[in-house]
Amino acid sequence: METIPLVQASLGEQELAAVAEVFSSGWPAGQGPWGKALEAELAERYGVGDAVALSNCGAALHLSLLALGVAPGDEVIVADYTFPAPAHAVRYLGAEPVFADVRADTGTIDPGAVSELVGPRTVGVIAVDTVGVPADYTELRAITDRHGLFLVEDAACAVGATYQGRQAGELAPLACLSFHGRKGATSGEGGALLAADPAHGAAARFRASFGIGSIFDQSRVVGLPVPVFEEIGYNYKLSDIAAAILRVQLGRIGELLERRRAVAARYEELLADEELLTVPWVPEDRTHAWQSYMVKLDPSVDREGVAADLRAQGIGCGHGTWACHLQPVYESKRSCPVSADLFHRNLAVPMHAELTTDQVERTVEVLRGALRAHARPRGGRLVG
Repeated sequence: METIPLVQASLGEQELAAVAEVFSSGWPAGQGPWGKALEAELAERYGVGDAVALSNCGAALHLSLLALGVAPGDEVIVADYTFPAPAHAVRYLGAEPVFADVRADTGTIDPGAVSELVGPRTVGVIAVDTVGVPADYTELRAITDRHGLFLVEDAACAVGATYQGRQAGELAPLACLSFHGRKGATSGEGGALLAADPAHGAAARFRASFGIGSIFDQSRVVGLPVPVFEEIGYNYKLSDIAAAILRVQLGRIGELLERRRAVAARYEELLADEELLTVPWVPEDRTHAWQSYMVKLDPSVDREGVAADLRAQGIGCGHGTWACHLQPVYESKRSCPVSADLFHRNLAVPMHAELTTDQVERTVEVLRGALRAHARPRGGRLVG
C-alpha cells in the first residue's frame, strides 16, 4: 500500500551540492560566510533594514520581544489559533500572553477581538499568518498605531504568501520566519528575524551568539580578541550548513509554491460539493502559502474516526493547530470560542510540493468514505 505523507520536504541535488561547498570551506558553524550571504539575500528580498538567520522561528520571536523591551508584568496580545510559540516567547520574558480569538473564515487573529483586549498593561500584539494565510494587517496596524503598541508578524507558515501586494514577512516592523521541514522553504530546522529598524536586527544578532557577537568575525581579526560577556545571550545561531541549503531553497520558492497551489486547487475542485466539510477560504486581497491544507469538518463528523481511517489507508493527517487558551501550561481563563471550534473540527490532509495528482485524488476518495462512515445521524436519517 502506497503511503501519502502529511508533509514532505523538497530537498535534492542542488541542496546537497551547496552543503558540499560548506564542508569544503572549513566553517560549518553559525554566523559564517554562508549565513552572512543568506542574511543579505533575506534583507534584499524583503526590503528590510536587517535580517538575522536563526536556529528556529521560536528564537526569532524571543529575540524580537527582547529587542522591543518586553518586561515582566507586561501583557502581549497573541493570536490564539496557532502553534503556541508566540505565547511561549511572551512567557520567556515573564510577561503575560493575552489570547485573542480568531476569524472563523481564515483562522487569523480577529482585529475586533484585539481592540477589545487592549488594556493599561498592553505593550504589543503578535499576529500570526495562520498555516500560510496572512492576517488583517491594515486593521491591526491601525489598532497598534492608535494605542502606541508594537506589532510583530509571526510569518512562520507564510513564506511566499502576500497581503495587498506585499510579501508576508514585511507586513509589520518585526517579522519572524520559519524554515522547519514542513515549510515552503526549509533547511530542516531554521528561522529568521526581519527587522525594519537595523538596531533591532543588531540587538538580535548579538544576543543570538551568547551576547558576544560573531566568533567568525573575531577569528578574522589580527591579534587575539577576547570576547567579554556583558549580558546574558543565547545560542540561537543558524549553522552555515543550514544557511547554504536555505540559499538554494529561497531560489526555488516560486517553483515550490506553484506546485503547492496546484495541489490546493485540485483539492478545492474535488471537494467543492462535499457537504460534510468546508474547504479553506482565501480573501481576495491576499494569497496563501499553503503550508497546510486544513478542511473544517461538519459538527456531525467524528474527527478521530476519520483520522483513524485515513491513517489505516496510509494517508497522513493531523489536527491542524492549537487553541492556545485551552493548553494547561497557560492556565488561561479567557474564552476564545471560534478558536476552540476550529481546534476541534479542523483536519489537516497531505499538503506539500511533492504530492502527485493521483495522490490527491486517492486522499479525497478515502476522505469522502471516512466522512460518511463517521457522520452521526442528522434530522433522523443517516448522513450519506
